[in-house]
Amino acid sequence: MRCALTPYVVETDVHYPTDINLLYDAVREVIETTAALAEGAGLSDWRQSAYNIRWLKKAYRRAQQLKRSSAKDPAKRAARLAAIRAAHAEYLSLCEGFPARAELTKIKLQQGLGQPEAMFTALDDYLAHAERQIDQVRRRVLQGESIPHGEKVFSIFEPHTEWISKGKAGVPVELGLRVAVSEDQFGFILSHRVMQGETDDQVAVPVVEELAQRYPRIASISFDQGFHSPANQQRLAEVVDFPVLPKQGKRSKPEQEREHSPRFRRLRRRHSAVESAINALEAHGLDRCPDHGIDGFKRYVALAVVARNLHRLGAVLLAQEAEAEKRRRKRAA
Repeated sequence: MRCALTPYVVETDVHYPTDINLLYDAVREVIETTAALAEGAGLSDWRQSAYNIRWLKKAYRRAQQLKRSSAKDPAKRAARLAAIRAAHAEYLSLCEGFPARAELTKIKLQQGLGQPEAMFTALDDYLAHAERQIDQVRRRVLQGESIPHGEKVFSIFEPHTEWISKGKAGVPVELGLRVAVSEDQFGFILSHRVMQGETDDQVAVPVVEELAQRYPRIASISFDQGFHSPANQQRLAEVVDFPVLPKQGKRSKPEQEREHSPRFRRLRRRHSAVESAINALEAHGLDRCPDHGIDGFKRYVALAVVARNLHRLGAVLLAQEAEAEKRRRKRAA
């Protein structure tokens, strides 16, 4: 028995993120959530919430539409930069006011009306997002800092979303999560793993150990180069008889001999067959996940894998029926 392991990206259902549109999302949700809580308690503090959101959106659009000048005149470039900073400063000032008001409303609801803390979970989440985005916009635009990648969030609604640089022509970036898919020689998906905060080389050994435990007859597994590391080469050789894991970069003479052996080359050529499973998953809806939250994402991926295997099983059964019918007609003739 042999199988192949490869990763691909399942996109989350999010818009393209910038720090100012994420800030708009967060503050808008703060306004709407607080207004709903206040209305439910009979308070009129947020009766102009719809007007406030329109006002907020106008300030966001002003900041969004100002682009850096490409003029050769330094004075024109400086003037445009000053205008950008002024628009962002106005936008930040407006954004800071609504979370502060929301905090006061929360205190009023808790202390004055005795509302339980559990009612404010969603509001607390949006307030935290708003605070982070206000800080990042101020640091980037007004203070000229570069925000480290690890501090960024790419969706306030799907915070598990990752920024994945694929280097593909026309698709330089994908927003979602990697999913490692293993397929056997008959086209069935044996396992999958949602790689939240993980890289290919980190999941190679755990996935193969689980596969070897569930399918002891696996003799070989082929991989993409991204799964390679010296430690992975050593451990995978202990778990399966013949791991087909090409090395990245320069190879030593023993490594060249191993990768040019007839068995390695034969199994490596067959690795591309796993792309058929990925194409089938994408064609049947697993290119983008419409479900919300990391639990919904994992559930959606798992159901898609089950659906793909049922589809493949149906194809096998139909092929067997067609072959049986062909033999019956031949005998009848």
